[in-house]
Amino acid sequence: MRINNFEEYQQAYKKSVEDPEGFWGEIANEFVWKKPFDKVLEWNFEEPNVKWFLGGKLNITENCLDRHVENKPQQTAIIWEPNDPSDEAVSLTYKVLHERVCRFANVLKKHGIKKGDRVCIYMPMIPELVVSVLACARIGAIHSVVFGGFSAKSISDRINDSQCKMVITSDGAVRGTKSIPMKETVDDAIVTCPSVEKVIVATRTRTPVSMIKGRDYWWEDEIKKVSADCPAEEMDAEDPLFILYTSGSTGKPKGVVHTCGGYMVYTTYSFVNAFQYNPGEVYFCTADIGWITGHSYIAYGPLAAGAINVMFEGVPTYPDAGRFWDIVDKHKVNIFYTAPTAIRALMGNGLEYLEGKDLSSLKVLGTVGEPINEEAWQWYHKYIGKEKCPIVDTWWQTETGGFMITPLAHITKTKPSYATLPLPGIQPALMDENGNEIEGNDVSGNLCIKFPWPSIIRTTWGDHERCKQVYFSSYPGKYFTGDGCLRDEDGYYRITGRVDDVINVSGHRIGTAEVEDALNMHLGVVESAVVGFPHDIKGQGIYAYMIMDKPVEDGEMLKKDILATVTRIIGPIAKPDHILFVNGLPKTRSGKIMRRILRKIAEGDVSNLGDTSTLLDPAVVDEIKAKVGLA
Repeated sequence: MRINNFEEYQQAYKKSVEDPEGFWGEIANEFVWKKPFDKVLEWNFEEPNVKWFLGGKLNITENCLDRHVENKPQQTAIIWEPNDPSDEAVSLTYKVLHERVCRFANVLKKHGIKKGDRVCIYMPMIPELVVSVLACARIGAIHSVVFGGFSAKSISDRINDSQCKMVITSDGAVRGTKSIPMKETVDDAIVTCPSVEKVIVATRTRTPVSMIKGRDYWWEDEIKKVSADCPAEEMDAEDPLFILYTSGSTGKPKGVVHTCGGYMVYTTYSFVNAFQYNPGEVYFCTADIGWITGHSYIAYGPLAAGAINVMFEGVPTYPDAGRFWDIVDKHKVNIFYTAPTAIRALMGNGLEYLEGKDLSSLKVLGTVGEPINEEAWQWYHKYIGKEKCPIVDTWWQTETGGFMITPLAHITKTKPSYATLPLPGIQPALMDENGNEIEGNDVSGNLCIKFPWPSIIRTTWGDHERCKQVYFSSYPGKYFTGDGCLRDEDGYYRITGRVDDVINVSGHRIGTAEVEDALNMHLGVVESAVVGFPHDIKGQGIYAYMIMDKPVEDGEMLKKDILATVTRIIGPIAKPDHILFVNGLPKTRSGKIMRRILRKIAEGDVSNLGDTSTLLDPAVVDEIKAKVGLA
């Protein structure tokens, strides 16, 4: 499975393109199958319909747990580092994790959850979150994890879309100095969710919560009533494993569906190769399991690879900006994987927080969520990696399930801000506006992938047509990523950002339409338009232009009220950084908002706004420019 040098990478890549079925069939055979697959791949991108490892039967948890329990039961699987550094870290061996997963899987069964049922998980970064995810997979229930920073409305929208029968949550959560009322938020959410029958609540903060008889149950009570023996449910390779909601360019989040077999094979293969993981190394991914990074590269890929996995509850700046480096020092971390946003924030705090921290255990650094800018890359390389650790700049998406374009640590020559080369099995294509593939190097275009890989999105839950329209209709016969990309003279790829109406805030995709819908629900809002703009820490910030139904008197107070509305409807992650009250928006005669112009103004660059003569009222642009002092 593991590539050991650049020549081997070239050979593996060549084979993966010339004989994809032979290539992936060989890798898949390294896993535990209850019944071997009959055929490696069937696909077409027109419908789209992609199936991997047809006829194969398995359970992903046997590959993440049981096989390691057999040969290394006492090896650490998870080191949990709590929010407060004065609290003890907790280590779970593969044997203990297996026992906890089986026990909780029996709790799920006892409460009526069976294969194919959907379960919503809304939890902080505590070991019970990983246990919940794997317990669902153990019995064939489909988990839908919702990030712990989302609002009650965001939770209810997701529960109702996938008709979840159960919610797993905790009484509360702690992040830095903040306390977050998890159970209370779930209670507010499920008022409008008739599909929810049971709620299981883990204790974290001892926050007083309302517990409804017959619906709500304490985790700690329930696990005492069941055994730790739970045989793994036999799943088809193409059975859904989980649903994860992601923002798109239209308002409603899409439920991306990943399946058991292909997702397992690809996340493990990509984890081992990109990071060049060796048995016994300590790996620390700072992501939250509420996002795809936490699914693929905390919950599944590393555990299937038998890795030692650090899981962190807190934030990088609590109790001070040296927290990540304390964890690296304390647990002798070898591989560290975080977001450029975090790196930029820590850069801004200065070098004093690195003093006295032993980072000599580090061998590999990684970044995720957005392209890393050169300044942050150089700081990370010099001060964290001591100029000896390669930076694995991974490009991928919720929909791809795993890394697509990334250096292989110590194998691929890196270049700041470049994701470099595709992994074996990934066939990128740069497309022009007319749907033609752009050949050669030193070119740029829209990034598509022209052949399936094992962890490709299979559908959007309950709406296959939407999957087809969003990902497979712009360039027929290809998967369209929604990203612009350039390929340099060396054939290296650099992602240049979204080409649709999606903003990448701190590595998380937020649809402009989703934010606009939330803004428009505030009392007195006539219309709004949202664009992204460059932000020193987050990469992109959110800039909102708003038309109100009457003149604004106390602008600051109104802005606070509007931000509270967005927080209530989506969550704090979607709050605009700037709100500008305007009398009109630049629109074409057909009524389309010219976001290109609003984007330029938000960036403070009005030197080239292009042709504004086609606008219904060109004077609107001058008025907005005057308001921001750019006239």
